[in-house]
Amino acid sequence: MWSCSGGRAARMKFDSRLPQPPLQLQRNGCANSIPWHCVGSMHPRTVGRPPRRTPVSPRWAFQSNAVQQRPSHRAFTLIELLVVIAIIAILIGLLFPAFSAVQNQARQTQAKNDLTQIVNAVNAYYTEYGKYPLAVADTVYGPAGSLNDGLFYTLRAIAMGANAGDVANPRKIAFISPPDVKDPAKPRSGIGTAVANAGQYFDPWGTPYVVKIDGGYDNQLVNPYALNAGATPLQIGVIAWSFGKDAQSQSVPGPAADKKTGTNDDDVISWQ
Repeated sequence: MWSCSGGRAARMKFDSRLPQPPLQLQRNGCANSIPWHCVGSMHPRTVGRPPRRTPVSPRWAFQSNAVQQRPSHRAFTLIELLVVIAIIAILIGLLFPAFSAVQNQARQTQAKNDLTQIVNAVNAYYTEYGKYPLAVADTVYGPAGSLNDGLFYTLRAIAMGANAGDVANPRKIAFISPPDVKDPAKPRSGIGTAVANAGQYFDPWGTPYVVKIDGGYDNQLVNPYALNAGATPLQIGVIAWSFGKDAQSQSVPGPAADKKTGTNDDDVISWQ
């Protein structure tokens, strides 16, 4: 039991014969007794298995958290949309000149390949027949001279025009086989099929190719260009060229010269 005397700390006496528990405290009769709420300030531990909790499905827990943590969506404002559109327009303006230059370079490469095939076809005709097709003198076929449809009817072994009845190509040998144009109304990169331009061979910009053949058989052709295009006369039997993007060919500056520089810098030629 606890006892108090003179304010000194109480001493506890243990008696194994006492019926009550040894740590039982007296609540009354002691001025310095320990407050009752202090007794057992350390909560007793639960001995044994803890109580069973109701399990929660992970799926429902995830859905609950997703609903609680779902972010709010904010739409774009009109100013933000206008800024994005302006940036896209600026990028297109910067990229378009580069794209146009690449496209023009591809067309020049295609024109150069076409001109090489034309020259090879005329030379192959000469090898086969011992003469040039249709030419009895130095002859120009294309916008700068006669229409080139008769020449290409002959080289393609088509019995029409100057080759009607296969008179110019009796062995019916196809020395060149370019494709037909995709749009007859706007012919480019192929043989025209409309009535007004049937049989003509067009470059990638929509102008017929020009072909010049040494019908005099002196292996000399006057150079159609005077600026940076080789010597004149040219020691060659056949040449071909394209007027290029501007569809014009001039050797000297003038009112009818190239619109951009006054020269033939955009023309494509076969002999260089």
